[in-house]
Amino acid sequence: MAGVGLPTPSAPVAPAASMGPVRSTADPFSFGESPEFSSEPAALIVMDKPSPAAAMADRLEALDAAFEVQQAKPIISALAGHIKEAFTKAEQARQSVTTQMLEALYARRGEYTAEKLAQIQASKQPVIYMMVASAKMRQVESLLRDVLLGAGGEKPWTIAPTPAPELPQEHVGMIVQTLQQELQQAMMMGLEPSMGEARQRVRVYKEQLTNALREEAAARCERMEDKMEDQLLEGGFLTALDQFIADLATFKTAFVKGPVVRRKPKLEWDASGELLVQDDLVLEWERVDPFNIYPAPWARHIGEGPLIEKHKLTREDLTQMIGVEGYNEAAIRRVLDEYGESGLQTHSSTDTLKASAEGKDSINATTNTGLIDALQFWGSASGQMLRDWGMSEDETPDPAKEYQIEAWVVGSYVIKAVLNADPLARRPYYADSFQKVPGSVWGNAPYDLMRDCQDMCNAAARSLAGNLGISSGPQVAILSNRLPAGEDVTEMYPWKIWQFESDPMGSTAAPITFFQPSSNANELMTVYERFSALADEYTGIPRYMAGFNEGSGGAGRTASGMSMMIGNASKIIKQVVGSIDANVISKLIERLYYYNMRYSDDPDLKGDVNVIARGAMSLAVKEAAQVRTNEFLQATANPIDMQIVGMEGRAELLRQAAKRLDVNPDKVVPPVQIIKERAAMAQMQMMQQQAMMAQQSQGANGQGVQPQNPPGSPTGNDQTLENGAPVSDHFSPS
Repeated sequence: MAGVGLPTPSAPVAPAASMGPVRSTADPFSFGESPEFSSEPAALIVMDKPSPAAAMADRLEALDAAFEVQQAKPIISALAGHIKEAFTKAEQARQSVTTQMLEALYARRGEYTAEKLAQIQASKQPVIYMMVASAKMRQVESLLRDVLLGAGGEKPWTIAPTPAPELPQEHVGMIVQTLQQELQQAMMMGLEPSMGEARQRVRVYKEQLTNALREEAAARCERMEDKMEDQLLEGGFLTALDQFIADLATFKTAFVKGPVVRRKPKLEWDASGELLVQDDLVLEWERVDPFNIYPAPWARHIGEGPLIEKHKLTREDLTQMIGVEGYNEAAIRRVLDEYGESGLQTHSSTDTLKASAEGKDSINATTNTGLIDALQFWGSASGQMLRDWGMSEDETPDPAKEYQIEAWVVGSYVIKAVLNADPLARRPYYADSFQKVPGSVWGNAPYDLMRDCQDMCNAAARSLAGNLGISSGPQVAILSNRLPAGEDVTEMYPWKIWQFESDPMGSTAAPITFFQPSSNANELMTVYERFSALADEYTGIPRYMAGFNEGSGGAGRTASGMSMMIGNASKIIKQVVGSIDANVISKLIERLYYYNMRYSDDPDLKGDVNVIARGAMSLAVKEAAQVRTNEFLQATANPIDMQIVGMEGRAELLRQAAKRLDVNPDKVVPPVQIIKERAAMAQMQMMQQQAMMAQQSQGANGQGVQPQNPPGSPTGNDQTLENGAPVSDHFSPS
């Protein structure tokens, strides 16, 4: 359940926050502090310590009494009524969208809707459903998964430091101070630097500091990217993205939500080795069912107007909310007491129809489930209205201003109502469509684009099946008045003997006649193939992109021609991927980055970065990237280029090539620091060897000894070995 049990990013909680029961100062329905939350010093009274059960009973009694006082106020019912009214309007306005999404869900499973099935059965047609739309949905899924999910260590995003990092004020002060010292030293030496020379020194210092800042920014950016990738993996982002892709290929609009801050139990070991269970705050991402999202009727995007998400909560979901900042514990306990056993269901027709479309038992799947329906509201309210609901003037200083809020309603109880704590009042939802419709939250799914083609293919297939059945054998016409009593005319088999009586009128007409109905299979197959091809054209996803290249003549007969056709057809997918990059990936990663900047205690992670969603770029260059990298490695593998790029540059090229091969680059290419140390060590050894050779040469010249000849050059008795030892020539004439 999205946002169940813990505050969402709209009410973020720092990772270092206490995990005990915390009373939110922003809770407009706070019911006063219980004794353990009191800030006043307690008087020392000698008395017996109550049992934990008795203390809990007293506390619950105090909570219940305070809740009765709050519930009696009209502001509570006014807030719940406001949210329910917004939900009713959004539900009514979404009826046509719901119907179309149900049809797409039926098409995904290859079944007719209940109304269409009744019409087909009434007309005595065969119930045949050609899964053209379902195949197209799976094809879209596979193409998007290949690009966005990638393989191995690939990910559809990255971050990079800004190209021009700003100099901190302390660094600017260092430049000014250093320049002043140089000017003073120059003047003490009798030199008077010109203004141009001073400016040149400032540019030199600035360039040096800028380069150092860029290196530091790149290092911090890499650390931040590793942390974000770890958070996304542990938070289920890949699973949410995979489900988002399936929704995008099926429904009019797909939604993903996050990061949602939740409290999860975690196993840890203390210093003594004892196993402990600690509650930890974690970030999670999840897919949001399009049937559970209700935008405002006039909304152009999910950030405009009231937005409501419908949840189905269990008792466990509700109990996890107790003690979490922003939630009203007394209201949650009252919900558990009233609906914890029987559940609370709004009995929406959408739930029943959706269960049928999913192939479930619509009765058992929607009744007596024990689930509790809740509405999560995101929208704006005036400061005056929020004050009337109980918020303080410090929280709503301007009564005429619109403030973004988040509220949860279960039945008539408001279990949470807080201001949207996001600095930009953003909502943790991201949405996109296969084909966006300007000015609307809901776009067009592949099924919406090919609905008529699917209907025509189904009609052609039903007619074809009926025609083939009729034309599969002869039809028989019999004069019933010529049949004797008891003659069976319902069966026909070889060598059957037909009995007839004479015509009382003396007619000589044959009592039985055989004729063969004509077959229209060719015409019906032509119709089917034509509309199946139109489905490829309307969706922009031809069948040969999935490997079905039968019948694609012309350029499709050769490998290069087929590659060109696939490249041209992939422009639609590039457009879809580009939209996902802009509307989902970039915004989601940017929000996670700012969350870490806001709440992380590690200063080495913080820096100014740009979020880069590279899904569309991956589709465009992924196939050629490895080839281009290998070509560049070969082109720069010469002494002149090595002097330019250096060992560090060469190592970076090898590191990028290893990443594309799904190899851990850290195990293949050493870090830059180690490369520098190796280069310095090699240079030192070379200098030592040169110094030793120079010393040996000077020592030999000082003793009057002739320099040694190169090894292998015979000079009579003066021959020496490679180590300088003399060689005795016993065969010399002398």
